Amino acid sequence: MADVKRVYDFNEGDASMKYVLGGKGANLAEMTRLGLPVPPGFTITCQACVEYYESGSRFPEGLDAEIDAHVATLEETMGKRLGDDADPLLVSVRSGAPFSMPGMMDTILNLGLNDTSVQGLIKQTDNPRFAWDSYRRFIQMFSKVVLGAEGDLFENALVAMKQQRGVRNDTELSAEDLERLVGQYKELVAEHVSPEEFPELADGGTVAFPQDVAVQLRLAIEAVFKSWMNKRAIDYRRLYKLQDDLGTAVNVQTMVFGNKGDTSGTGVAFTRNPADGTNEYYGDFLTNAQGEDVVAGIRNTQPIAELPQVLPEAGEELWGVFETLEKHYRDMCDIEFTIEQGKLWMLQTRIGKRTARAALKIAVDMVDEDLITREEAVMRIDPDQLDQLLHPQFDADASYDVLTKGLNASPGAAVGEVVFTADDAERLTEEGRKVILVRWETTPDDLHGMIAAQGILTSHGGKTSHAAVVARGMGKPAVCGAEALKIDAANKVVRVAGTDIELREGDMLSIDGTTGNVVLGAVELIEPTPSGEFATILEWADEFRTMGVRANADTPDDAERGRELGAAGIGLCRTEHMFLGDRKSIVQDMILAEDDATRERALDKLLEVQREDFVGIFKAMDGLPVTVRLLDPPLHEFLDDPRELEIEIVKAEAEGRDMAEKRALLAQIDSMKEANPMLGLRGCRLGIMFPEIYGMQVRAITEAACQLKKEGADPRPEIMIPLVSVVAELETLRAESEQIVADVQAEEGCDFEIPIGTMIELPRAAVTADEVAGAADFFSFGTNDLTQTTFGFSRDDIEGKFLPRYLSRKILPRNPFETVDAGVAKLVEMGCTLGRQTNPKLKLGVCGEHGGDPESVKVFYGIGLDYVSCSPFRVPLARLAAAQAALAETAQGSDNR
Repeated sequence: MADVKRVYDFNEGDASMKYVLGGKGANLAEMTRLGLPVPPGFTITCQACVEYYESGSRFPEGLDAEIDAHVATLEETMGKRLGDDADPLLVSVRSGAPFSMPGMMDTILNLGLNDTSVQGLIKQTDNPRFAWDSYRRFIQMFSKVVLGAEGDLFENALVAMKQQRGVRNDTELSAEDLERLVGQYKELVAEHVSPEEFPELADGGTVAFPQDVAVQLRLAIEAVFKSWMNKRAIDYRRLYKLQDDLGTAVNVQTMVFGNKGDTSGTGVAFTRNPADGTNEYYGDFLTNAQGEDVVAGIRNTQPIAELPQVLPEAGEELWGVFETLEKHYRDMCDIEFTIEQGKLWMLQTRIGKRTARAALKIAVDMVDEDLITREEAVMRIDPDQLDQLLHPQFDADASYDVLTKGLNASPGAAVGEVVFTADDAERLTEEGRKVILVRWETTPDDLHGMIAAQGILTSHGGKTSHAAVVARGMGKPAVCGAEALKIDAANKVVRVAGTDIELREGDMLSIDGTTGNVVLGAVELIEPTPSGEFATILEWADEFRTMGVRANADTPDDAERGRELGAAGIGLCRTEHMFLGDRKSIVQDMILAEDDATRERALDKLLEVQREDFVGIFKAMDGLPVTVRLLDPPLHEFLDDPRELEIEIVKAEAEGRDMAEKRALLAQIDSMKEANPMLGLRGCRLGIMFPEIYGMQVRAITEAACQLKKEGADPRPEIMIPLVSVVAELETLRAESEQIVADVQAEEGCDFEIPIGTMIELPRAAVTADEVAGAADFFSFGTNDLTQTTFGFSRDDIEGKFLPRYLSRKILPRNPFETVDAGVAKLVEMGCTLGRQTNPKLKLGVCGEHGGDPESVKVFYGIGLDYVSCSPFRVPLARLAAAQAALAETAQGSDNR
């Protein structure tokens, strides 16, 4: 493979090559092609990274020579050489995956400095302070990223130097101070970096900071390759369902410097507001600083809107670049720039990450501005992001005092216990507690804790800091830069400046990422009401989609909520949920009755309450179908826990009380115990063994519908018989149900159709669907149980046991209970095909949790289902995903033509 091209100069690529050059490299090439001011450089391809891992963490053959050739070209272009003692070339080495992964992988700046070239930099700039500051930054970054030294070692030395000099800011240290720091940093490397890990750098039993610039470059490139598989990058890809086998590109780019004085600066900006979508320039900048100062929250930034007042010429030019890029990409762009002594340089652009609210507003606005079509607007919204708009907010009527205020970095509100480390956030969340992660500033290593926490609160950093960017992408509420918070993470305490208030681990805290407010204690939260651009995008989606979306709802409130969110009916109404609470005793009387009269009295009581339930649900869904699943779980689930009952009996008998009745009850409960209840007496088997139970339910459904019909309403019930495996089960129960429906309608003087169908949740039902369809008006695929029975998994058992190992070892590509498995999808497709062969009018749907998973929705659309059904708050996601599936099919058809 020696002739494979693995390195491209920026002028050799374009934006279409993101799978080759990574997103960053492709966009650097595109900006170069557009004639924007981009410092020259080259990109090592994603495929080279993949080959690196395939070769056992070794550079593929020929890569070193190709890199050397492109370094030589870059040196010729710039008229400078790496490591030169008179006029050194310095470069940055940055990651760049095909998909944006902000902060997840590694970057090295100022590469090429050593004890010789720093003198050349001093000669060229006549600025010793700048040169030594650049060198100490390089050693600090290289040592942490490449050599694996703890970053705090260097930060502590810097803080100690400032304390010795009695200054507050880095910029107040002199050239001599920084030169001394360089020496101290080298000593830290020798003391803390193992020569066994870096034998090529070993010098007399310790590691010497590398002076050979070629070695620096090779080690830096390898470190970026290695960062592709670091924990935070893996966690990020798992969170956003990105592939692990794409690899990262490496961008080697000529350094430009924002820390050359007050006419220099650096910043990160967006062409529109990524928090709320407002058409305004948004971001942060610093004068006399390098890029990491902005995103790391080390110094408090200035808003980008002030740049033209500080550096007028560069600011005006940047505004022009914003306009050029947004029109070119027809989307909001995220931009990194540096100004070196008044000269603007573009270091990166990409399609900017944004909150769901911003994504909706930007999409709708761009349609209004004739930049994109409605179809493009719908395709641009990530369905999973819509969850952000359905998160709680502070109750407007709640009374609370604001403890302090930070930047409104990521919208939404959260309440939880204070924790100070990502590990504690993850641990306590696993224990079922809700937490707020409180940090001075987050780093990429905190990702697992950010995923676990309800929200994030930091005392430093701006709206483009790591915490802000990652939280917005996740839809987590975040408040950043709350400077009044003095965080002592080691002792797990926060002190609030100007007060005597202290917060300790476990204290309850509320944050509002929409306003930046921080509140001591728990504030009442409310669910938001979708409107505005949210409604507009979903209206457009409804125009394009052909697949229906229903809600899973068991109460009138859930039904109303589902309808408000766009559900076109109920695809799954679980009747067993109606048997809990204060009704459980009635169910127990029915199950344990020793004679028909006692059982009949219990069933009469259940009939009355079931009828009331169905009246409420049918009324909420008036004019829309409501699929009611008859009782499914085993009866013993409604009885007392036998072991708890046994303990009660033993304690009472020890006190001399007569527990004969309880002993008899325990024996009766134990007699109902099954070795595997999931595959035992449940579903349609209950209806066959206890026909009076299903008979009561069918009567309640029909009576409720008749009552509403008489009131002028339009109830549309459907009866679903669960867990059918052979057609005779369905035929038997259908005949019994039809007789009861006919009897009730005759009694009530009503006449309307109630479709009867079944839930396909067993493989046998799917593979004999042609037989089952002869007795069914509809199929609803229960993909939760179908997944369990197809795999032989117990969903309740695998999550905390072997599923994590299966996912980490790639035995399974993803959790099959979250996104439908390909094998399960084949059974669904088989069931649809066979069923429609027998009954062409057979209605087909899905009512498992997969009905609200956007990826699964697109699979079901491809199979040809009529509808999906999901929890009410997932309905908007399913509506959007269904529209995107239809639009993608249309686009594919156009491409094929």
